[in-house]
Amino acid sequence: MARDGSIVILDGGRRLPRADILHGNKEAGLFARFTATQLGGMAIRAAVRESKVPAGKVGHVVMGMAQHAHRDSIYAAQGMRWRGGLPHDVPALTVARICGSGAEAVAVGSEIILAGMRHDPARPFVVVGGAESMQYPFAAYGLRGRKVGGSVQKYGAVEAKALPPGTHLQDALLANLYDPSAKMSMANTAEELARRYKIGRAEADAFGLRSHVNAKKARDAGWFDEEIEPVVVRRDGAADPITVKYDTHILEAPKAEGMARLPPAFEPGGIVTAGNASAVVDGAAAMVIGLEADAAREKLRPLARVAGVGVAGCPPEIMGWGPVPATKRALEKAGIQGKDVDLVEINEAFAPQALACMKDFEGMGIDPAKVNPWGNAIAMGHPLGATGSILTLTASYALRRTRKRWALVTMCIGGGQGIALVLESMA
Repeated sequence: MARDGSIVILDGGRRLPRADILHGNKEAGLFARFTATQLGGMAIRAAVRESKVPAGKVGHVVMGMAQHAHRDSIYAAQGMRWRGGLPHDVPALTVARICGSGAEAVAVGSEIILAGMRHDPARPFVVVGGAESMQYPFAAYGLRGRKVGGSVQKYGAVEAKALPPGTHLQDALLANLYDPSAKMSMANTAEELARRYKIGRAEADAFGLRSHVNAKKARDAGWFDEEIEPVVVRRDGAADPITVKYDTHILEAPKAEGMARLPPAFEPGGIVTAGNASAVVDGAAAMVIGLEADAAREKLRPLARVAGVGVAGCPPEIMGWGPVPATKRALEKAGIQGKDVDLVEINEAFAPQALACMKDFEGMGIDPAKVNPWGNAIAMGHPLGATGSILTLTASYALRRTRKRWALVTMCIGGGQGIALVLESMA
């Protein structure tokens, strides 16, 4: 019998392949011309189609996005909603919990339904997910109100040659990865965790290698096929379009020797490198959630139940540790213990960050072998506002594929937070 108060994720959720922001580290990435709203719209359109939910039964859209940096990103979830084919009378909400935004969207969408104040029983389903284009621009400082060329520049593009003295440009991507409260970048917080947990370079590299090996095995076995919506792109000057079917960062022949040769990227003598940190990619995901009873009434197929949610704060200088207290809260809400967890998707922001959390997870009874068995962000990338929803989909489909019961999805959040979801299979 369906449970009236149980939130379920419907079968049919979809994510886009995660595409490196640079193709071959030299050219614009495959998704470089798409804004976050375009990426999110593609994911929503696919999820609604595959979930077989009538558009007239969708009451809300809730989408995560971390950085409002693009020409249309102020519209965020609203832009994703109309690009996804949903009608104009469906309201859309953007949530921003930085790296946890995609998971936060699942939580907020669930709360809209359960609280009832904004829930429409005639439109009982909510589209949730996240999108992020990491093609962040260079921002100009010291320019507004000053003459550019022969006129005062108020709107639109600025000709670089006409910039007056005193203006300067800054890469918004690099700027956003520095936390003024911790007085360090996100990568340096991972170095701090490495020091506290006595994690060495060899251990971090081995974890990075494991991510690529596991991801390649999963991709080649077709395990991601049911969650990925291929994207057709036309590259500059190309006669024929390209269909992007898979995450582009996975190494075809990863080797420990290659990992070991990479230099420290953020601190002299540090252990975080390009090989054991998350890839910078563009991506998006969406799914439809609703009450189990409504899904049964509409003869829709539930994939997993949202059994528990946990959000927690932690010191910003060890922001990567946030999944530990968040997981404790989520497990408590779900009424299970660590030993009950069958699989874990923890975002691999940086290898030492994930390893530090895993050491504490083991103390909770969570087997390290159950963590990221098909790779994660080191191999496939971390599109900030989308990652939580991507991992939620991956875990939900994995529960069905492996015939397991409980999954944990968790990630750290810049500034010192963590978020975690506990999912129960319904397949």
